[in-house]
Amino acid sequence: MEHTIATDPKEINYIKKRCRKAFREKLCFYLCRVFPIKRNLISVCTFEGKGGFGCNAKPLVKKLHAMNPKYEFVWFVNDMDKEFPKYIRKVSNTLWSRAYWLTRSKVWIDNYRKPLGTCKRKGQYYLNVNHYTIGIKCTGLLRGKGFSEMAYLVSKNDSDMIDDLVIDSDWCEQSFDKALVYEGTYLKTGAPRCDVLYGDRSELKAGFHKKYKLPDDAKVLMFAPTFREGAKDGVRSVYSEIWSIDFKRLIDNLEKKFGGEWYVCIRVHPQLAPTFSEYKNPEVQSRLIDESQADDMYEILAAMDAYITDYSSACFEAGFAHIPVFIYTDDIQKYTKDRGALMWNIATEPRHDVRNNKQFTPKMDVRFPFPIASDNEQLEEDIMEFNQDEYDERLDLFHEKMGLVFSGDASEKLADNICYKIDIK
Repeated sequence: MEHTIATDPKEINYIKKRCRKAFREKLCFYLCRVFPIKRNLISVCTFEGKGGFGCNAKPLVKKLHAMNPKYEFVWFVNDMDKEFPKYIRKVSNTLWSRAYWLTRSKVWIDNYRKPLGTCKRKGQYYLNVNHYTIGIKCTGLLRGKGFSEMAYLVSKNDSDMIDDLVIDSDWCEQSFDKALVYEGTYLKTGAPRCDVLYGDRSELKAGFHKKYKLPDDAKVLMFAPTFREGAKDGVRSVYSEIWSIDFKRLIDNLEKKFGGEWYVCIRVHPQLAPTFSEYKNPEVQSRLIDESQADDMYEILAAMDAYITDYSSACFEAGFAHIPVFIYTDDIQKYTKDRGALMWNIATEPRHDVRNNKQFTPKMDVRFPFPIASDNEQLEEDIMEFNQDEYDERLDLFHEKMGLVFSGDASEKLADNICYKIDIK
């Protein structure tokens, strides 16, 4: 698909300014080539430095360290207070820091994209462990006018450096072919962060209960509204609407349907966490757990008994483990308009019979596996009508049609691949 070409003079000037800056930054990378590549050095970054020890990079790095303790890791962060294991050296996500450490590293691991101006040298291996796989939102070129020329230039620079991109399904291979500015190879291993969702999760559940001193019969639902980001005059910002979800009603319905004492674990974007911490609801305050600041969402997700989101791709990953998932989209028309389009026909088809958007995935004919509510009444209906056996059957068929790879060993497969790349002369 074609990308949007800037026509607004202000935007054109902004792009020219960014490109001049990128050229200067590229020179820094070339200057650092006086230093040789260190064969056992691996550089890591998540969410452009905003992330910490989490997402797909975390289990992969842990596996690499276990396989060969002689590997050295540097992790780029914007916040130097982030905590990491002792075998990881955290470094500042600044220009000269990136230029020096990336130029010296044999392997790069990233779940997002490198800044414009980043320059890879011959003999290095760049594995992109993408932060999303199967999704609801359109990304990249599929966003149409929502994908600016500047975004294209950044993506193109990054994509041209990537050696392998991690995916988890036939769906990704088909949709990414249209969405991403990438023409390289895929590694269909599954997402490393989902390894923790595979098999027995009882130990993680017990650990979560112990951490928050929850009753023995307690059950926990995670509420994780999607990350939303806008841009004005080239300045990006994270934003959120006030959620209309009724937590008191939600908890009452969960207890009525499933029994036990229910809690809601809130997972908003870290940049919105300070705002949410001010939220007070005397009726349910003792039942709310705020985990918005945690770097790793997936060890928390593995401890959950149910999950609610609006448009986050994590709904599919919770579904990998057959955790009950409920979709709550109280602004679906507005969101679809703002986003341009969605990968599923959520805004146009009956809420219990939504199919994939064949404009983007023409070879697929798949039913969306989760119930979709647009208000508290519909959410209550979906909870009270939930049937685990029917849900399991629906998910099994969905995963089969999507060509899903989910076997709990993605980290090991990718670590083996990296070890092989390091050993090549």
